[in-house]
Amino acid sequence: MMRVMLIDDEIPARNRLRHLLGDIADQMPAMVVAEAGDGIAALETIRAGTVDVALVDIRMPGMDGLQLALHLARLPVPPAVIFTTAYDQYAVQAFELSAVDYLLKPVRAERLLAALQKVRPLAPESLSALVPEGRRHLRSTERGRTHLVPVDAVIYLKAEQKYVTARTEKGEYLIEDSLTQLEEEFGPRFFRAHRNCLVALAAVAGYERGGDEPEGDAKWLLRLRGCTERIPVSRRQWPQVKALIST
Repeated sequence: MMRVMLIDDEIPARNRLRHLLGDIADQMPAMVVAEAGDGIAALETIRAGTVDVALVDIRMPGMDGLQLALHLARLPVPPAVIFTTAYDQYAVQAFELSAVDYLLKPVRAERLLAALQKVRPLAPESLSALVPEGRRHLRSTERGRTHLVPVDAVIYLKAEQKYVTARTEKGEYLIEDSLTQLEEEFGPRFFRAHRNCLVALAAVAGYERGGDEPEGDAKWLLRLRGCTERIPVSRRQWPQVKALIST
């Protein structure tokens, strides 16, 4: 029994998919285990390994289907994703890149069956050509609620114990991505100031000399826009950091 999640901001569209799944049940037994009306609600609902296939509308408020797929692909056990869309240019692009399958609205039973028969788990690299800019938000979960932190608003990312803290002008948010993963994903926009901290290049306002370290080497601190905190730069990173922020 295939476990399916329906993600679409239009209730009639979700109802149609549910009915179509019933129509093809003899050829493809499936059970709708969850529904969501937008990407944020979907992230709050879905858990690793609980959904086999997500039928995802591309055009949704808040977080569109492409951005949602980027987040789903990072789950330990990502579901397969089949996009649904009323906009042919998106469907053709996805098809030509062979990134993921798609269903053009109004969805037909035979097309849904064909898509479900060839699904495979979603991989991040399968979306790289379709969404070259990558994720626009980082996911933070607090007390069961999902918060989307705009990457452009992040001043720095700091690893502390098991979690990474994303600092913005509005506050701090705990995220589950590792610092290494974030550096690989957003490398051109962030640089490593020291072993446990990535700083947004656009947030650097300057640098100043701090106290001397025990070995007698100068300690340099970064001044950041939108944040009164000073970020120390390790001796090892200082030459690269100075060259980067001086260009």
